[in-house]
Amino acid sequence: MTKRVYNFNPGPATLPLSVLQRVQQELLDYRGTGMSVLEISHRSPEYEDINTSAMALTREILGLRDNFKVLFLGGGASTQFAMIPMNFLPTGKTAVYVDTGSWSSKAIKEAQKIGKVQVAFSSKAENYKRVPKPSEVKCPSEAAYLHVTSNNTIFGTQYDDFPNPGNVPMIADMSSDIASRRRDFTKFSLIYAGAQKNLGPAGVTIVIIRDDLLARCPENLSTMFTYTTHAKENSLYNTPPVFAVYIVKMVLEWMKEQGGLNAVEKSNFAKKERIYQMMDLSSEYYRGTVDPDSRSWMNITMRLPSEELEKKFLAEAKAAGFIGLKGHRSVGGIRVSLYNAMPLEGAEKLAEFMEKFRKSN
Repeated sequence: MTKRVYNFNPGPATLPLSVLQRVQQELLDYRGTGMSVLEISHRSPEYEDINTSAMALTREILGLRDNFKVLFLGGGASTQFAMIPMNFLPTGKTAVYVDTGSWSSKAIKEAQKIGKVQVAFSSKAENYKRVPKPSEVKCPSEAAYLHVTSNNTIFGTQYDDFPNPGNVPMIADMSSDIASRRRDFTKFSLIYAGAQKNLGPAGVTIVIIRDDLLARCPENLSTMFTYTTHAKENSLYNTPPVFAVYIVKMVLEWMKEQGGLNAVEKSNFAKKERIYQMMDLSSEYYRGTVDPDSRSWMNITMRLPSEELEKKFLAEAKAAGFIGLKGHRSVGGIRVSLYNAMPLEGAEKLAEFMEKFRKSN
């Protein structure tokens, strides 16, 4: 087998090796059908089982009851930026958004095309170096909904405590940290996430929507743009991203085998602690870009003393088998993405590399 690298890409991201090996084993003949999963009908009993199992596992892993519908949609999280206000921002109402980075900013821009938007908090003037404290977000009781982005992939911030909007539905873009640690997911009326960071490959967007919010979808929307269509048909109204959902199911099974969110959180905590400890021990060299109380577990961002050193760091890291560490093109620097499938060994070896590089440079 070709040697695998430590894949720190921010998405599409690393997948569990055991899942990839199972995909390889089943690729040509899925469970005796004589066909690949890439070829089977989405109306077949084999895919019905994949689809139903993936939905049930999502609810089980996140601790949700049957009053939450799980949908598998196309279009990426970016399509949800528009679908959410199309469904839940009626004329005369205001949606409240929290601006903590590039993706929340894009969500705001799309919502403003649909209706009235209030930005309750923005850290843009601070170069998005923090998320708000719950007390900093004031949400009017008559708001249509409150939208937050739980983890900011580009800038490296993450909520520890979420705002409390009272009876106002709270909607979260969890593309970067869904199922990475224990949360009370029942406090959200809608969660959406591109699967390609923690739960699977690119190509499927997971939407989790509570029944009381689903009931608010208007009847006059185009068929494909209302959540009601997909909920009624169990995401089978049109051809779903079959192969991507198949892998999501296997990743969820892998998470369950690890011990669920308790075990996943323990692993992710240990990984992020290893990198942050290295940064804190050499904070004049590896300079974090966010406030300590807003640090992300998933995306650790830093700068070195010069751009020349950053280029050298990236080149030597790649040669050593550490891939995907370049910061987003809009901010530069270094970014370490520690999604669920990254083993603790990867974080430990990267920390060792960081120490050696610092001493040599």
